[in-house]
Amino acid sequence: MKKIIINLFAIAILGASVVGCKSDAKEAKTTDAQAVAENIEATKYKADPESSMIKWKANKIVGGHEGTINVSNGVVKFEGDKLVGGSFMFDINTLKCTDIPAEQKANAKLIGHLKSADFFDVEKHATAAFDITKVEGNNVSGNLTLKGIKKNVTFPAKITTNANDVVITSDTFTIDRTLWNIMYHSGTDSDVTAALGDKLIKDDVEIKIIVKANKA
Repeated sequence: MKKIIINLFAIAILGASVVGCKSDAKEAKTTDAQAVAENIEATKYKADPESSMIKWKANKIVGGHEGTINVSNGVVKFEGDKLVGGSFMFDINTLKCTDIPAEQKANAKLIGHLKSADFFDVEKHATAAFDITKVEGNNVSGNLTLKGIKKNVTFPAKITTNANDVVITSDTFTIDRTLWNIMYHSGTDSDVTAALGDKLIKDDVEIKIIVKANKA
């Protein structure tokens, strides 16, 4: 009985901490993967790998980390000034942590852990992908593939175009990492939640997608 009470007390404290640290970022609508439309006549823009990336932020109960993952290649498709499609590959080996100085050992340790089977499992899944399936107003939907698992996510984005290049910048949104089988120190199990304490990593990861592309 004493152990049960202690566990319930720990869960209550952790729950209060989660509420107190809640981000303003909205969770992306997530569904099963959708068909990708072909746009044969669309004008194509080639993504710039140096300027195109996912910005990520993962929070623990106390603290957290943030960083980037760069595009390795990608194409954006327009019909006139309307975004109609696009596909992007992200190289997980470009993963960086930006809140710990690069020269510190803790930076390399964290990156090594994120690339391990606990998280992205880079040895088996070196890339992630995003394929646009639909654009309605300022809402972009696409299939996000991580660790071989494909889910469709929808989020708001700002789209800027001119004669030679385009920039797509999403709002900051969250995804539930457990839907892509990234389970390390997840809070989905109440017993685990109580045991982990401040080592618990929140399931909702903040994401911001930035794509800069030049006319092909």
